[in-house]
Amino acid sequence: MKYMMLNYRDEAAAANMTKEEQMQEIQEINAFVEYVSQRATIISGEPVRPTSTATTIRVRDGKTLTTDGPFAETREALAGFFLIDCKDLDEAIEFASKIPVARQREGSVEIRPVVTFE
Repeated sequence: MKYMMLNYRDEAAAANMTKEEQMQEIQEINAFVEYVSQRATIISGEPVRPTSTATTIRVRDGKTLTTDGPFAETREALAGFFLIDCKDLDEAIEFASKIPVARQREGSVEIRPVVTFE
């Protein structure tokens, strides 16, 4: 089953990371990818730009309305995702617990099963 692992973090804390901290995090992410790749299929995974670059759209009465930024204000913002084909939720939880942002004080990983249409 495919699971989307949505990575959330405090954008201000991420913006204030030193180059050394950034490099350490990249090494941890690479280790995570290597670990999971030996046991499951990583379908996709990418970081996303900060919420300051986001555009939210709504279509109302046939008109497209755009708003700068995210729909909701929150301390933790979407930082990226992994889409992984896991055997079950237990395996998805095991993998998600190894994503570096899950161990950060202001970070979390949300796991959601992906709907598969026949």
